[in-house]
Amino acid sequence: MELKRCAEGSLCEAAAIVEKTIKTIYPRYYPSGAVQFFLELHKMQRIRAAADKEAIYTAVVQGVTVGTGSIRRNEICRLFILPEYQGRGYGSRLMDLLEEIVLKEYPAVRIDASFPAEGMYLKRGYHIVSYEKIETDNGDFLCYHVMEKTDGGKERPVKRIQNEKAGK
Repeated sequence: MELKRCAEGSLCEAAAIVEKTIKTIYPRYYPSGAVQFFLELHKMQRIRAAADKEAIYTAVVQGVTVGTGSIRRNEICRLFILPEYQGRGYGSRLMDLLEEIVLKEYPAVRIDASFPAEGMYLKRGYHIVSYEKIETDNGDFLCYHVMEKTDGGKERPVKRIQNEKAGK
């Protein structure tokens, strides 16, 4: 997996990944008001505005962009893997790379965990810091956990595939 930092022109690709994943996966876990809240929160204009405060990346495997994730200080944000590539370990690989970047400068990594991804974070050694709830415009609730992993937290060894394009 190759991690590419997004430039202004490639933010559209990250936004498209986020939108498709929310529309496909989130209705299985959240009521419609919460899904609409997520879509509004992660629309293109907001991603463009966040680019001033976050490092936004795409994850590329064999020339195909499969996901995206961002870093804001010690927080990993907006981590999404396209639905057709989920379950193949790409989310874990992307987390390996993003955590490595954060832990070079901070003693802990934080993440707001959506229900679909929470199990992965628990397996990676994250622990729940707080339970949060946001009421959406139509009265539905968006619930999530703030999670944290310290540098000394239990984790699997980082495995990297240096050059998948060459089949190595």
